[in-house]
Amino acid sequence: MAILSDRDIKKYLNEGKITIDPLEDEKQIQPSSVDMRLGDEFKVFKVIRKPFIDPKDPEDLASYMESTIVPEGDAFIIHPNEFALATTYEYVKIPDDLVARVEGRSSMGRLGVTMHVTAGFIDPGFEGRITLEISNIGAMPVALYPGQRVCQLVFETMTSPSELPYGHPERNSKYMRQRRPESSRIKFDYELNEK
Repeated sequence: MAILSDRDIKKYLNEGKITIDPLEDEKQIQPSSVDMRLGDEFKVFKVIRKPFIDPKDPEDLASYMESTIVPEGDAFIIHPNEFALATTYEYVKIPDDLVARVEGRSSMGRLGVTMHVTAGFIDPGFEGRITLEISNIGAMPVALYPGQRVCQLVFETMTSPSELPYGHPERNSKYMRQRRPESSRIKFDYELNEK
């Protein structure tokens, strides 16, 4: 695999192989990545009276979370040890012969804020806003502003195009074309549904 340079990122964008919409400022394109901005909707866990979250529970896991939309100019405050879901402001489309990785920005990491816990890999064929799994591992609350650059997308070439890319009808692509933070859809995983 090879990481795309700024030159190749611009070429892929101009050819329509990669879509990042809106990409309002070429300053977002870094030497080997594209800075992504924070959307305005956040999901956080409610305090519930259950001993644990069970991925096999027939109740909708989304009921364990509540959404909030941050008005323009306001901030979402993430407290120490808090976890929230959000999305990128940008809607992306990844071609069948590339993968992408979400990486945190150093400036955010130095505040103790991580932008993805485990799901930093974007499959070939994915289309939608990218979910961010935000955690504050620092000692102080941190203000996050919608529209702020919080992470970066790194693109890598594959040895050949994917045979069954994300979104293919034969795939269980649970988050294809998402536009807002989505709670876990783990209950649809085939191994949890086998009788």
